[in-house]
Amino acid sequence: MDIESVRCACCSLREDCTQEYIDNVKGSFGGRWLCGLCSEAVRDELSKHRTGQGRVEEAVKAHMEFCRMTLSSPAVRVADGMKEMLRRRSGDKRRPATPSKAHPA
Repeated sequence: MDIESVRCACCSLREDCTQEYIDNVKGSFGGRWLCGLCSEAVRDELSKHRTGQGRVEEAVKAHMEFCRMTLSSPAVRVADGMKEMLRRRSGDKRRPATPSKAHPA
């Protein structure tokens, strides 16, 4: 079983994966490889709008833009986005969604 290092199209994080796994992920996201955190964020976006295959491309592009914001490093932004997603899923409505403050890279 060969392992390859692959870079996320959204946040640029690297993961070591099998070619079969890489192909499965690319098949789910319009030919782009997304890390586990970014793929979950895109799936969460898709679950809100259960319409058509074109939504996959829109959701991936939206998340790519999110990852390219200049507030902080991509890894911090992805982690902040996942925290917010989990907070919404758990029903925690105490704190509103606010962008995180700039973090040093």
